Amino acid sequence: MYQALYRKYRPQTFDDVVGQQSVTETLKTQLRTGRLSHAYLFTGTRGTGKTSCAKILAKAVNCLDPQDGNPCNRCSACRSIDSGACMDVLEIDAASNNGVDNVRALRDDAVYTPAEVRRRVYIIDEVHMLSTAAFNALLKILEEPPEHLLFILATTELHKVPATILSRCQRFSFRRLLPEDIAARLNYVAYQEGIAAEPEAIALLARLADGALRDGLSLLDQCASALTGTLTADAVYESLGLAGDRKTAQLMAAVADRDAARALELFAALYAGGKDMAAMAGELTDLARDLLILKTAPRSGASMLSGVCTDEEVRGLLGRFSAGELLRMTSRLQETASGFARSADRRLDMELCLLELCAPELEMDAQSLNARLTKLEQAVASGRLPAAPAAAADDQEERPPFPDDSDAPPEPGAPSAPPPERAPAGATSAPSALPVGFWTDLVRAVGGELTPGLRSFLPTQVQPDLRGDTLILRVASSFGRKMVDTPETLQRIRAEAGRMLGRPVAVQVAVGSQEQEDRFGQLLAFGRAHEEIFDIK
Repeated sequence: MYQALYRKYRPQTFDDVVGQQSVTETLKTQLRTGRLSHAYLFTGTRGTGKTSCAKILAKAVNCLDPQDGNPCNRCSACRSIDSGACMDVLEIDAASNNGVDNVRALRDDAVYTPAEVRRRVYIIDEVHMLSTAAFNALLKILEEPPEHLLFILATTELHKVPATILSRCQRFSFRRLLPEDIAARLNYVAYQEGIAAEPEAIALLARLADGALRDGLSLLDQCASALTGTLTADAVYESLGLAGDRKTAQLMAAVADRDAARALELFAALYAGGKDMAAMAGELTDLARDLLILKTAPRSGASMLSGVCTDEEVRGLLGRFSAGELLRMTSRLQETASGFARSADRRLDMELCLLELCAPELEMDAQSLNARLTKLEQAVASGRLPAAPAAAADDQEERPPFPDDSDAPPEPGAPSAPPPERAPAGATSAPSALPVGFWTDLVRAVGGELTPGLRSFLPTQVQPDLRGDTLILRVASSFGRKMVDTPETLQRIRAEAGRMLGRPVAVQVAVGSQEQEDRFGQLLAFGRAHEEIFDIK
């Protein structure tokens, strides 16, 4: 019967464990000196060697001929434990035996001396799944166990283990394996199994393993079983069913070109081919993350890539995005993926997401505006766009002012008012100084008519800004805008502000700081100065 590679090549000694030298050397020293604890807690992510080390430790404490802290794997005790026939070494899955009755039965059996080996060992995997009552039942025997008893607990979620359990165990943290360590082990296994694999394929599998050697071996097993020739990077993509080899890069290139039609055509082809929407959003997110990592850390970022696309494809897209754009794209993709669980039409959600990625002008939030401004700034800095020429005030072309809906028509026969002087392009009206304590007094005055939540929100999360006869209430997010921008709230603030200032004022709610508004004004001025080339590709 065929045995999976991760089972066939499970480490049998501490020296075989990959990438956990700090843990294995400490355990070997304790075994050599005889200073063993009665309870151990192994923590770390999946596939990093926790259960393997627990089984090796169970063999080592019972081995009849230990070799420098390692089990010999030849004596009767080692062979019995390896085969699973030893009744004194029990591996318990806490996910399916998490009740207090299961722990009570374990506690009652633990007091008996072992029948076959020197020490009775309980390996409790995924110990965080135990109930609160089960943890309480385990406390006493875990604190003062018989001399023949050894507990080894393993968990991937340390924060769910009670502090009373943690304080009774020696804790060992298993770190994620480096891609080069995983690649070295995969090369060894491929050589032993007669699998011809290119270095690029092994490196890709190591990155896709995401720090878990077991995942890497499972991926190698899957790819090798689907091929008869040499394992290449393209064959890995094809065997694992990833769209990331070419399609994801092409989709990201369409986003970089702002070509929504081509992006939707590629998406339609992937959808027709049975590509899952969540997987597609995940691959695009991983690619955006890879680009952001290389943009931020060009030298050391290569080892952090997810492997969803080849290095050449990732670096070919690198210069086509700014950091602000990548941040916006990553946030938008994550938001779309998280909404799939509640969505009635995932295809529509993904299509809308792609449209927004290709056309950031459809969004007017602060993050999208920042991404567009960053792209313009980089274009000017690189010389692709010239800076706006400084022109004299009398040489500037006079443009008609924007219509103001609040202006009432003049009375018949009344003299027409002179046209207002125009401010330079991109300038905003100068703010008027508010009296000291104005906002605090205003909130106190209208507080009795507001909800408790809004009454506590206004003083700390709203920044007032008086510009002419308009009181602008600045909030940091769209949530704050929803809180404040209601007819009843604005009416009360407008009335009280007019009374305190002695003149009628209008009230508006704006999202973002004054700095963001000024940058947007600069963007408008830049666009007016370069209307013929404003559509940047």
